[in-house]
Amino acid sequence: MENLSAIIEAILFVSGDPVRVDALAHAMNLTVSELEEALQALNDHLALENRGIQLNRSGETVFLSICPKYARQVEAFLQPLQKQPLSQAVLETLSIVAYRQPVTKGDIEAVRGVKCDYSVQSLLNKGFIEECGRRETLGRPILYATTDKFLQHFGMETLADLPNVDALNGGQEIGV
Repeated sequence: MENLSAIIEAILFVSGDPVRVDALAHAMNLTVSELEEALQALNDHLALENRGIQLNRSGETVFLSICPKYARQVEAFLQPLQKQPLSQAVLETLSIVAYRQPVTKGDIEAVRGVKCDYSVQSLLNKGFIEECGRRETLGRPILYATTDKFLQHFGMETLADLPNVDALNGGQEIGV
C-alpha cells in the first residue's frame, strides 16, 4: 500500500491539477475501492509525517495543496501579486448561481434587480461558473452552474456543503 501511496503522490504532484478518482483508478489499473484505500493511506501518511502538503478532495477529484499552517511562509516566499477580492456584486451573483443552479442571467437579474453581465463574465473568466446548457424556453437562454474550481476555492467537496440559507438568516425568508 505504501508504494501505491507514493505513486499517487507523484502523479498528483506532477499533475498540479485536480485528478478524477475514476481516471486515476483506471490509469493505475485499480478498482475505485482499492484506490480509495490507497488515498486514505496517503492522507494518513502525510498527516502523520507532518508534511508540508495535504491531500484534498473536491467532488470526484483529488489534488495536493499546501497545509494551511504553512500558507503564510509560502506566500512570503512567492510574494504574489495582490489578488483582488471578489466584489460584492460578483459574490452576490455567485451565491445566486450556487443556490439556484442552473440559472440564466435573467434569473440572476430578477433576484438582484440589476444587470449582471459583468459579474457573470468575471465568474466565467475565473472559472467559478460555466455554461451548462440552455433553457427550453423562448430565446433558449444560457444556463449557468458552479464548477469544481468553485468548490475547491471555497473548500467544499459538494454543493451540499453550502451553508443553509435559512439557518444563516435566522429562519427568515430571503431572496437568494
